[in-house]
Amino acid sequence: MADEKREGDENVGTPAELSRRQFVTMSVAASLAVAGGAISAAELPVKENDVQVKTPDGVCDAAFIHPTSGAHPGVIVWPDAFGLRPAMRDIGKRLAAEGYAVLVPNPFYRVTKAGTPDPASFDFQNQADMAKLRPLMASIGASGAAEKDATAFVAFLDAQPQVAKAKKIGTQGYCMGGPLVVRTAAAVPERIGAGASYHGGGLVTTTPASPHLLAPKIKARMYFAVASNDDQRQPDAKDKLREAFEAAKVPAEIEVYSSLHGWCVPDMPQQNGKPIYNKADAERAWSKLLALYKTAIA
Repeated sequence: MADEKREGDENVGTPAELSRRQFVTMSVAASLAVAGGAISAAELPVKENDVQVKTPDGVCDAAFIHPTSGAHPGVIVWPDAFGLRPAMRDIGKRLAAEGYAVLVPNPFYRVTKAGTPDPASFDFQNQADMAKLRPLMASIGASGAAEKDATAFVAFLDAQPQVAKAKKIGTQGYCMGGPLVVRTAAAVPERIGAGASYHGGGLVTTTPASPHLLAPKIKARMYFAVASNDDQRQPDAKDKLREAFEAAKVPAEIEVYSSLHGWCVPDMPQQNGKPIYNKADAERAWSKLLALYKTAIA
């Protein structure tokens, strides 16, 4: 495992109603997961369906993946800028095998069906390549878009017999999906019990619409995994995140990994001839996710 700078093994902003024992339990679970490489005892067989989710702005194509029997806590997975594709479906399948009913939407349904640029051949330094992504990202980044989608996705999950409606819903996101996690948790606070951002971009900005300013609206337990190069570019972002969630008395853990932006997703393109994906750190991040969900929504 690569060495990493750890910013947040402590939880910040503990609400009065959450006992110290709960935080200790979460920390122990995460430690055991990292040491053992897994939390669950066995993987469940899963079923994957392509579904259509009605939203105020149209119909979103998505993958709904769940164990083949029983009702389970729901999870919304927000993809990165490359959208709904095999790598994101695989994340959904892996999570479903852990005992969750998972919705992986196409965040760009307003402008295109799933099938965005191939990450393997993408060059972030090539302006022609970047020009393909900008209108896609702008569609979900528009004011109110994520909030409308979040409400529709939660309603969809709550209508499915495979979802345990008495349980809270979790949400996780990668890269651009990181701020969408925050917006989801703020938009549907009574249903979202946990949120995890992995190498999230734009979590802290100078605008009034900055995601970190939504902390007072959130009731979920949060985890922010920050890439080393993102931290280098914006070293005060983690501190502003921590301060915002502490002030709102929302439990949040913030951690800086030594890996590069995008390290959790296997199909990321290479950067300077080296792979962005870091399996060791991705597995540790996955273990932290499972610990979060088992504490907050299971």
